[in-house]
Amino acid sequence: MDIDWQSADLSQDADVVRRMADAADPSAEFLGRAEWRRCADLGLTRLSVPVSDGGSGLGFAATARVTEAFGLYCSDMSLVFGVLAHLFACAMPIARHGSAGARAELLPGLCTGSLIGANAISEERAGSDVTAIVTRAMRAPDGYRLSGVKTFVSNGPVADVFLVYAVTRPELGHLGLSAFAVDAGTPGLSVGPPMPKVGLTRCPASLLMLDNCLVPADRMLGRDGQGAAIFQASMRWERTCLFAAYLGQSARLLARCSSHARERWQFGAPIGANQAVAHRIARMWLRLTAARALLEAACARLDRGEHAVAEVAMAKLAISENAVRTAHDALRIFGGTGVLVSGDVERELRDALPCTTFSGTSEMQLEQIAKELGL
Repeated sequence: MDIDWQSADLSQDADVVRRMADAADPSAEFLGRAEWRRCADLGLTRLSVPVSDGGSGLGFAATARVTEAFGLYCSDMSLVFGVLAHLFACAMPIARHGSAGARAELLPGLCTGSLIGANAISEERAGSDVTAIVTRAMRAPDGYRLSGVKTFVSNGPVADVFLVYAVTRPELGHLGLSAFAVDAGTPGLSVGPPMPKVGLTRCPASLLMLDNCLVPADRMLGRDGQGAAIFQASMRWERTCLFAAYLGQSARLLARCSSHARERWQFGAPIGANQAVAHRIARMWLRLTAARALLEAACARLDRGEHAVAEVAMAKLAISENAVRTAHDALRIFGGTGVLVSGDVERELRDALPCTTFSGTSEMQLEQIAKELGL
């Protein structure tokens, strides 16, 4: 299915909306290939990849509009997160920094969904601090040999391609970090079982073990030591366009809460007539509108070629904090039914909780903002 996403009004396109809503298979414990194919058929696995590499070539603002719709119409945030992490943290770095051979070999499959991508940067002692990464990439006559253990690798158990960050020159700190595209079947590479998580449970995350794993030289992205810059570039996509999906989730919950407040009666009146409920919903709308405005401002600057460090950090912070608060507000508004697994509201809260941590914690976003202020 080929859609002009920049001009498509998704709210009026019943087929697109239905297919987004039906993309997930919640009966399956973890994401499956059929779900990826359905998302790929909608173009969701290739939105921002350049047209020359098989993608749709959308910029930040256009991509964010689509991903917000994805989060709005598809209530399974595990699938939304898995697909967008694949796109922004694996496919996009390869598209922007991969060698001609790596792009030709990997991007067609990543765009069509026949290959699933994963990002491997976090380590047990290196979460927000990339200078603490100890995974090593040693130069060899036939490429690089990687050794180390990565953790919290989203899509890990189902991935075909891993974007692995490893230290090539430890004496240079963050300037000695490099990035490699590694095939899942490479000797010396092994993947752990899915890690139990509080939210986004259908998107499996795992350990990734690398034991003297040989990677061809042309699978290094960019230049030796460019890994930190490549990671930051991918985070500009993730902190804006992936988090646009959480705007969609918040908008979906706002609509559900508004409808419930009108239809649920207690003490002879709809609960929306209660000022405590009405004001809670009004604040949900206020926060959503403000967060969307911050995202639009960040995307506009990024589309002009600016780094927009403060704008990106503010958008990510506002959207993620709002997602958690909105989901918690929904739980309060739905009362007893909100905590029932059958009602899905509790799952929305669990799926929102991780977004203040991944792609940079709220505290890290505040640090970025403070630095931009000269503090």
